[in-house]
Amino acid sequence: MSIDDKFKTLGLQLPAPMQTANLPFDLYRLDGQILYLSGHVPTESDGSMAKVLGKVGAEVTPEQAYEAARKVTLGMFASIVAAVGSLDRVEAWLKVFGMVNVAPGFKTIPPVINGCSDLILEVFGADVGAHTRSAVGMAELPFGVPVEIEAQLKIRL
Repeated sequence: MSIDDKFKTLGLQLPAPMQTANLPFDLYRLDGQILYLSGHVPTESDGSMAKVLGKVGAEVTPEQAYEAARKVTLGMFASIVAAVGSLDRVEAWLKVFGMVNVAPGFKTIPPVINGCSDLILEVFGADVGAHTRSAVGMAELPFGVPVEIEAQLKIRL
């Protein structure tokens, strides 16, 4: 089964690409076989920023943040399709860098970014989806989002 078919079988839908009007950078950059994904934030199906905002451990629960990380990942999938045409072109996930907007004292950061890692592995399987990862807490993130994630992937030519 192709990755595109597996995605549909899991009942997942790609959102519209993240709305980035007036931002001075690209959401993705393909250099040879390496696809770099800029930091993505949680989005709704129309590509607008998701409404859950605030610090994890204060305004946002760890469970809401986990779901926000899944939304970020769906947005990254949309960027992959925009960049290379199909999720089937992904040869390997290389690196995921997850940032969590944390309230003072919140320390369980890795389980939040598991929302991203779990979805990647669910869709791509261990052979393609296994990746290196960092998960760090930040005092602030843009627009007050709870999670921002960037990634690097290897693309099949």
